[in-house]
Order: sequence, then C-alpha cells, then structure tokens
Amino acid sequence: MYADLKGKVAVVTGSGRAKGLGEAMAKRLAAEGCKVVVSDIGAPRGAEIPESAIGTSAGIEAVVAEIRAAGGDAFGVACDVLEEAQVERLVAEAVRRYGQLDIMVNNAGIGYLMKPTVELTQGDWDAVLGVNLRGAFYGIKHAARQMIAQGKGGRIINIGSQASKSGFPFAAAYVASKHGMVGLTRSAAIELGPHGITVNTICPNHVTTGLGAWQNQFFSAATGRSEEQYLADMRARIPMGRPGLQEDIAKACAFLASEQAAYMTGEAMNVSGGEEYH
Repeated sequence: MYADLKGKVAVVTGSGRAKGLGEAMAKRLAAEGCKVVVSDIGAPRGAEIPESAIGTSAGIEAVVAEIRAAGGDAFGVACDVLEEAQVERLVAEAVRRYGQLDIMVNNAGIGYLMKPTVELTQGDWDAVLGVNLRGAFYGIKHAARQMIAQGKGGRIINIGSQASKSGFPFAAAYVASKHGMVGLTRSAAIELGPHGITVNTICPNHVTTGLGAWQNQFFSAATGRSEEQYLADMRARIPMGRPGLQEDIAKACAFLASEQAAYMTGEAMNVSGGEEYH
C-alpha cells in the first residue's frame, strides 16, 4: 500500500467496462485511498465504436457502486475523449466534486479494429488514432493545465501496449497510435517536469480482458491456429509463463501514481512478464 495516495484525486478514462484494465486501475487506486472519477464514453459512437466495445453509462455506475461498496470514494462521468470540450469538462467535474486533480490515467482506447493494412478504411484509422492518441493528448493537456494551476505537481499515466514497442500484423493503426503515445509521453514529460508533474506510459503485453478475449479469437483465426494453440504459443514465449493480468497493470499504475515513482518521468515501462524488453 502507498500511504501517500490517501486523499489524492484520480481520473481514469476508459474505466466503465467490467473486467477491463481501466476498471482494475480505478479499483486499485480507490483501495489505496484515492478519490476516483470513473469515466467512459457511456454510449456508442458510429460503426467504429459500438455498444459491445465500450463502457456504457450503466457500466460506469456499476464500477462506481462496486468501489463504494468496498469502502471507496468514487463518482462517474461519461466522457467521449474524441471531444476536447468533454475532456475539459471531465477534469472540471473532478475538481468541482473533489477540489483538485492529482492523478490522470489516460486509458481509453480502441484495440478491436484489426484488419490487414490494405483493408483499413479511413474511418478505422481515424477512430483508432483519434481515441488512442488524440484522446490521450486531450487528457494530458487539460490535466496538466489543472495541475499547473494547483502548483503541487501531479501524475499523468498513459496506458500504452507492447504495441508501443513492437509491430504486430493486422494492427497498423493500433501500433501507430501506441508508438505515438510514447513520443507524446516523452515530450510532455520534458515540458511538465519543471512543474513537478511526471508523465509515464505503462506498456502491458496481452491481458485477457473482454477486449483481450476478442483478440484471442481474432488472432488465432487470422494465423490459422486454434485458440488453445494460440494461447499455448503465447505462454511459451513469455519468460514468466503467462499473459498479463488486470491486477499487474493496476499495481504498476498505483506505483507510478505514488511518491515511490517521484523521480521517474518520460518512461515507457514494460509490464509484460519479460516478453517485451526494450
């Protein structure tokens, strides 16, 4: 446990879906004593962002209820990170409710528009780059403005991927967005360091969330393997012998949010069981 997190205010985007990374990070920060703003898009947006792939308004409220039932302090805000005004409002709502913002976790993302590069549409590309990269930019921008105004520093944590470091087939837009996030993180860290604000990216390998389960099905079919063989091959190449768990990423998030990571900034930190090492 990190005693210094008690009473801190954290916003976690993309945290309204059951069994997702965002949910796990929101719950872990709440367990550490943070006041948590649970946020997700709330409703579908066009063909590229269907209801089956999002955290709905009901999902947001379910996560909030679970945090409160466990003794934590949380409330929910629907926010489409493609819209800058909504991200600005998300930060303002956190401050209105809790008086400050100390931790911003930019987790909202699209990891399901997977196609061969020659079949990607502009709509696919724009949706993935928009949510994954532009959404993180908006989160950094408006969280940093608030943190600078407060004058007490802060923590900005972006959720990247193993795809922030390595290429994968059928994932050109996703890989481009996550590589871009690392560059965004590094530039923001340089600018915000003098204000005592750290900016880091967590780079998980595969985690079988709801999205991860879909990815297992997609990539096993795309590579001509059974899902069982696909998962066995995955375990065989990971030195720790298993894919990641939601809790692994939540622990890394709590660490980066804490004073234990006060001198770490601009990092793209692998949490991959040794699968990704550069």
